[in-house]
Amino acid sequence: MNKSSDQLAQDKSVDQRTVKKVASFEPREQTMEVQNNHRMTNGSTELDKMIPEDMTSKEYYLDSTAHFAVHEELLKDEIRTKTFRNAMINNRHLFKDKVVLNIGCGVGIFSLFAAKAGAKMVIAVEKSNVIEYAKRIIRANRYDKIIRVIKGRIEDIELPEGIDKVDIIIAEWMGYCLFYDSIIQSVIYARDKFLKPDGLIFPDRATMYMVGIEDRDYKEDKVEWWSTVYGYNMSCLKNYVMREPLVDTVDKRQICTDHFPLKTFDLKTMTVNDINVHSKFRLRALRDDYVHAFVTYFIVEFTACPQRTVINTAPGAGYTHWKQTVFYFPDYATIKQDEQLEGEFSCKVNLENTKKLDFEIDFQFNGKISNIQSQNRYFMKG
Repeated sequence: MNKSSDQLAQDKSVDQRTVKKVASFEPREQTMEVQNNHRMTNGSTELDKMIPEDMTSKEYYLDSTAHFAVHEELLKDEIRTKTFRNAMINNRHLFKDKVVLNIGCGVGIFSLFAAKAGAKMVIAVEKSNVIEYAKRIIRANRYDKIIRVIKGRIEDIELPEGIDKVDIIIAEWMGYCLFYDSIIQSVIYARDKFLKPDGLIFPDRATMYMVGIEDRDYKEDKVEWWSTVYGYNMSCLKNYVMREPLVDTVDKRQICTDHFPLKTFDLKTMTVNDINVHSKFRLRALRDDYVHAFVTYFIVEFTACPQRTVINTAPGAGYTHWKQTVFYFPDYATIKQDEQLEGEFSCKVNLENTKKLDFEIDFQFNGKISNIQSQNRYFMKG
């Protein structure tokens, strides 16, 4: 497993792979028509009026998405960005002369793809001050006649005059472990209010999976290390360390069970009440090994595309900024090939703050070599 630590949400790190840097500047400011429908609910009435260049660390704390580094990491996630691009550019027949709504447009890359694919109007909605960058990027690429920018939450805005419904909704609504800092509620809201009955959502289906891994070395380094620190017993911290899932890249060679689908989400029909996960699972051992942790990941699909188009975040499927989510448990199971480990997994999303997730993983295993029964509670919060 990659030993580098992951910083969630506001502290997203920039991919350290070597890239060619290109310097650019904009010599003079120009104007672009923008609708401002919503004042950001972060306790600062002045923040809503600021441009990113004038923001300090205090403002970025309230509006972390406004910083370009967050979007640099997302854009450099080639599996994410190229899959969205291919879903649109390779399916121009779906976008030609259509009205498209891009929720959480960021710097505007998906809006630009939709415009290039032939949309007659793209409505780019973004609540963060990063929209100031999006305006300049859209104008610099001469799509400001097609892309209409609206600042605000999707729940608070109105569509441009003359537009009652849209043909397509585009949104990268997925977060870590699918739901951490997700905007799935906003997509459901926009679907019900703005999408035509026969409209499309990109992407519109997701499945969460679980798999078991052997991870003794990393578990000892991150968890057991607290047993003795410079000669002092700090083992009381081990429980807290294990209660917070680790978002990191898992080596596919660590996988020692088959993959179990926990739940599939269909954005065309699901409601907010369908967001939480509660599923029984059964994992079959692929070889004789130890199981130190469970891993969750997801696959999202663009089902409107004639050719299967997916983003796969499984271990070994290629790097994405979502990585995988690892749940360690106190003991470990010694498991022989074809033996089965059974349990229940639940994920409860705080609908008021999707940076708060509560998990329960209860399981039992009765094998030839070991028996284990374990009840575990985890949380993710930001």
